[in-house]
Amino acid sequence: MQSLLVRPQAVIIRPCGSLNAANATEFQQQLNAAVLSEQNNALVVDMSQVEALDSAGLMALVSTLNLAKVHQKRLSLCSVSSSVRIVFELTQLDRVFEIFESISGFELAAA
Repeated sequence: MQSLLVRPQAVIIRPCGSLNAANATEFQQQLNAAVLSEQNNALVVDMSQVEALDSAGLMALVSTLNLAKVHQKRLSLCSVSSSVRIVFELTQLDRVFEIFESISGFELAAA
């Protein structure tokens, strides 16, 4: 379902397909493990392969954002499709999450 790439100081997680009630728990466990890892201080969720996002998938991201804040780590999203981005806009979470157009946008901001 997801691939994991580790870079110095940042972990990139690339979920694919739908993030929904069927897989949100597994997704959140992967996100939490990345946040709690002492090998990085940032987590980037590359949403380029995500086709759909429901409330359970959204809650996994929100919970992980809260965990990241507690541990003083950065959580960013990138490459969010327009069909998924509308979910963030309707819930006004586009104002809460740091969203980049691409991985390179995150890398430039992190440099």
